[in-house]
Amino acid sequence: MVRLRLAVLFSGNGSTLENLFEKSASGAMNADVVVAVSSRADAFGLERAGKRNVPTVIVARKSFTSVDAFSDAIYAAIAPYKVDLICHAGFMSMLRIPKEFEHRVVNVHPSLLPSFGGKGFYGHHVHEAVLKHGCKIAGCTVHFVDNEYDNGPIIAQRAVPVLETDDADSLGARVQHAEREIYPAAIQWIAEGRIKVVNRVVRVGS
Repeated sequence: MVRLRLAVLFSGNGSTLENLFEKSASGAMNADVVVAVSSRADAFGLERAGKRNVPTVIVARKSFTSVDAFSDAIYAAIAPYKVDLICHAGFMSMLRIPKEFEHRVVNVHPSLLPSFGGKGFYGHHVHEAVLKHGCKIAGCTVHFVDNEYDNGPIIAQRAVPVLETDDADSLGARVQHAEREIYPAAIQWIAEGRIKVVNRVVRVGS
């Protein structure tokens, strides 16, 4: 088992980043966040990383006219840190995945993919759509990131019930609780070398 070096990418509050800090510190995840990258200069996640003395980098999406130029800047920013895995943590921009980072970029999405995924499906938009469609279960998905929104191979999923009394806030809180458990668990599987991708299907070994 290796101890992974993580680059965590985010665009806002950084609650997922904080969860990864906590899981790393507790020993539940054999990985360390070695650099935190924000696509926005005003993201609160930058403050969270600063309190942990973790280096931060701002790569503002609005400063770039193309996804490719933005992605190149992200990879250039993290290159000095020799990361093993890139973790999206509420990262609201498309990132191109070059061959050398195939199956080395992960994300947690607040639905049971492939349902309620793709461009525009994030945060409350997902939970509102789940409720509008009358779904009886919701949940979250950890997946590898590829060059389409929410499309990469699925590593793990966790279902939660949808209650008749739910609104987007209450459902979102239940899904987020599941995310906080399943995301670091999936990263731990990667650290343990248990993950193999065969024809888009992820196999988790013992």
